Amino acid sequence: MLTIKKLLIAFLAFCISAQAKAQLTPFELSKDKNYTATYAEVISYYQKLNKLYPQQMHLFNYGMTDVGKPLTLIVLSRDKVFDPALIKKQNKRVLLINNGIHPGEPEGIDASMMLCRDLLKGNKLPKDVVLCFIALYNIDGSLNRGVSRPNQNGPRAYGFRGNYRNLDLNRDFIKADSRNALAFMQILNTWQPEVFLDNHTSDGADYQYVMTLIETQKDKQNPILANYTSKTLSLELYRRMKKDGYEMTPYVESEETSPDSGIVAFLETPRFATGYTSQHNIISYITETHMLKSFDKRLYSTYDFMVDLMDICQRDHELIGELKHKADEQVAHQKTFALNWDVDMSRVDTLLFKGYTAGYKTSEVSGLKRLYYDESKPYTKPIKYYDNYKVTASADKPIAYIIPQAWGKVIDLFKLNKVTMHRLTHDTTLDMQMYYIGDFKTAPRPYEGNYLHSDVHLTPVNMPVKFYEGDYVVYPDQSLNRYIVETLEPQGVDSFFAWNFFDSVLGEKEYYSDYVFEDIAAKLLKDNPDLRKKLDDAKAKDPKLAGSTSAQLNFVYRNSPYFEKTYLRYPVGRLMANTKLDLN
Repeated sequence: MLTIKKLLIAFLAFCISAQAKAQLTPFELSKDKNYTATYAEVISYYQKLNKLYPQQMHLFNYGMTDVGKPLTLIVLSRDKVFDPALIKKQNKRVLLINNGIHPGEPEGIDASMMLCRDLLKGNKLPKDVVLCFIALYNIDGSLNRGVSRPNQNGPRAYGFRGNYRNLDLNRDFIKADSRNALAFMQILNTWQPEVFLDNHTSDGADYQYVMTLIETQKDKQNPILANYTSKTLSLELYRRMKKDGYEMTPYVESEETSPDSGIVAFLETPRFATGYTSQHNIISYITETHMLKSFDKRLYSTYDFMVDLMDICQRDHELIGELKHKADEQVAHQKTFALNWDVDMSRVDTLLFKGYTAGYKTSEVSGLKRLYYDESKPYTKPIKYYDNYKVTASADKPIAYIIPQAWGKVIDLFKLNKVTMHRLTHDTTLDMQMYYIGDFKTAPRPYEGNYLHSDVHLTPVNMPVKFYEGDYVVYPDQSLNRYIVETLEPQGVDSFFAWNFFDSVLGEKEYYSDYVFEDIAAKLLKDNPDLRKKLDDAKAKDPKLAGSTSAQLNFVYRNSPYFEKTYLRYPVGRLMANTKLDLN
């Protein structure tokens, strides 16, 4: 009897030990703690964890990424509620954490696996915060496993930065060329988080910190939220991380020169994840662990940061909800919107920085001077910190934007982002303000598959324009006004125009034969003295025009009724006066 009892105890102990081991992540099971889980291991781990904790953990699949696999969202809810609408009614906050947008920067992937297990196993889920983890965002790049980051200290194998279309997905949140971005938008606009975190690894200079941080730049963040993040939330995160043993500094934007000369606060425009989420009035952060620190330290610091952020969200859940509501209300009534920013070098702060002494020595490769950091010579000293930005472009919102239904991608993205839109019930001619595109710059080489436009100059013209039944009307009286205005105003740094959505309006569709138009042009000049004077004045100012028959014909053509009115005309109209429209 005693033998049977001992065997039973041993068997139970074995089962308990086996179950405990089964809950260890691939990182924890690795002997050298220099291993990041593969995509298959990540999904398998969460599926097994879900079987152990089915009440407080759900797995949701969204969309289909470019590599043909759905985006998996892990949701942890202490109260076992997994209906986003009901969660909002219960006045709970939602914290969304994104992992593996750059699979070569995988700390968040493994740290989130550990965190989910620890919260479930220890019954430590926050009472008033629902946690959402994107298990692995760039599945495509994760499957392309190898060693592609020679400037990084582990893990020993990891995914590739580009996705299956070779897109950097952290530049895709406005143009949404990837299916991954469309799935992310579905997640964001379904769960509507108040706080967002994107986990990364840094590049650049060497210094003492394991963790650096990017927060939504205060001068481009909604001021209601900026006041809370800059004066409360961020300061508390820095304090707690120092207590955890992972003192932080702002992200070091310095690759070729030492941080001694100062660092510039990173500006996450809407193409980036946190720039896009901030358009939705979401408090947003990016962790950037230091690539030269060992992988285990980077992972544990990411783990601690997520715990600290979660705990503060629980502590301040009521306040965060109130601030989000106030920010949404303010943006809905906001009149003027910033469209681009630039660092204000005239305003400089100081930052106590822990770095390594930089120097130059002879390169063994080139025989020329090369930069290096001497880790035997650490220092702590104040450096310049440029953390102030100024607005370089802005626009006042109109009464309404009218978007011709022909521009389907714009309409699809607005729908996905839950922008409220109406449709004209019949063909309508309206007095509109239309932009004509003047001078602009276009990148000489493609950037993320697009030839970006910048420095766009516009000529607004008031004119009657015919729109058709089914065209879309957008009133910018919504909490999503920042997203609406910043994408539709063509001078915006990450507008739809900047990303080539409307390039077809930049080309002429009709022309003329010189020998035919000669007689027409002569009659136009004879019948229109003002046009004749305009041509003569132009010839007097421009000798090349005066000496060219074809150039003068072209001048007359472009100032005639024959010239197409849609050439260089931005197709989205601005309704500037309150006008009753028949809508559905």
